[in-house]
Amino acid sequence: MPSVLPALSRFNELERICGEDSFKDQLRSFRQFGKKTACLEIAVLPPDGQKIEVSTFINEFWTSLQRQAHSLHEISYRACFKPQLPRFFIERLTAPGEAVYDPFMGRGTTLVEAALLGRIPMGCDVNPLSRLLVAPRLGPPSLEEITARLEVIDWDRPGEEPRELLAFYHRKTLRRISSLRRYLLERESKRRLDGIDEWIRMVATNRLTGHSEGFFSVYTLPPNQAVSVESQRRINRDRRQKPPVRDVAAIILKKSRFLLKHLGPEERTALASSSAKGLLLTGPSARTPRIPDESVSLVVTSPPFLDVVDYKADNWLRCWFCGIDPEGVEITMSRRLEDWKKAMTGVLKELHRVLRPGGYVAFEVGEVRGGRIRLEEAVVPCGMEAGLSPVLILINDQKFTKTANCWGVSNNAKGTNTNRIVVFRKE
Repeated sequence: MPSVLPALSRFNELERICGEDSFKDQLRSFRQFGKKTACLEIAVLPPDGQKIEVSTFINEFWTSLQRQAHSLHEISYRACFKPQLPRFFIERLTAPGEAVYDPFMGRGTTLVEAALLGRIPMGCDVNPLSRLLVAPRLGPPSLEEITARLEVIDWDRPGEEPRELLAFYHRKTLRRISSLRRYLLERESKRRLDGIDEWIRMVATNRLTGHSEGFFSVYTLPPNQAVSVESQRRINRDRRQKPPVRDVAAIILKKSRFLLKHLGPEERTALASSSAKGLLLTGPSARTPRIPDESVSLVVTSPPFLDVVDYKADNWLRCWFCGIDPEGVEITMSRRLEDWKKAMTGVLKELHRVLRPGGYVAFEVGEVRGGRIRLEEAVVPCGMEAGLSPVLILINDQKFTKTANCWGVSNNAKGTNTNRIVVFRKE
């Protein structure tokens, strides 16, 4: 892999402009959305038992209204953050040509945003579906190429057609989905799957089930994972609905047109140049030997929160379509805080290895269990044990009202209402 370390002169310039104190000053003076930043110091107990104070900044630092997110991001995925989050850190803490890494890349929000900004995208995820959703958007084909490929696929040459899927699809629709699945799996087995095929697979995987005519299925929720067959049958009975005939090729083309609508020649050039040096891995993020030591300038990531993910139940339909065995995918996170901290410490130790000196980690832990557990506090000692220095905690609150408690956040309702990011630095 080509070197992604900046030249020494550029490194020094970046340190001068975007050093730790400069970044804190930017947060203190932030007024882009008309609100004043609340600045607090919180006490954290590190591994050595000596309490330290970590600066905490609370404001609306980004919002979905500040700029329309690039259309390439519009791939649904469970618990993904807004593109404005990684952009906030990428623009302030890196320079073009440097590597930005996400060890829990999910749908690839950090990687796509990094590549669009001329940074080298690097990512890892234990979920094999993740790479299938990310890679095509780092090198998108043209709409003309997609159209031509869809026209040569034999839509009446089905493979496996599980009858239980008729709960989601009209039999004619299922035949087309099955024909596309057979085409893709055969091309993959013969090593003939190219970037156009990968794009079509990505879009089709994303259109398998949903709540509108833009999906292959009858009405169902959520769009980023499939309910069980029995649950879908109940939905059909309750709504008195039957699966309609869907034009699979037309839906793929329509979604492709939407995804590519913001992509101009300059951005295609940026994606091609950046992605050529990038790296996508499938596997555990605590063991990434293919990433060179000290090759990454910034990590922006959001790990699994305190939860247990039933990968097989959530992704059974996507796995069927892509030919993935869900039994072989280990995505489990314990509900116990101590187990979560142990797992995160292992990941942060690996991030310490791949980070260049002076590099940063923006570790987003969201808001869990109605705010009763503050993962931002819990992860600071994990980072310190891994050899990283805690720089600050940033809380992005888009419903910011008043600093009514020590965190200055008053909207701890059910669900994730704030982004809570711990920023670490490798000395």
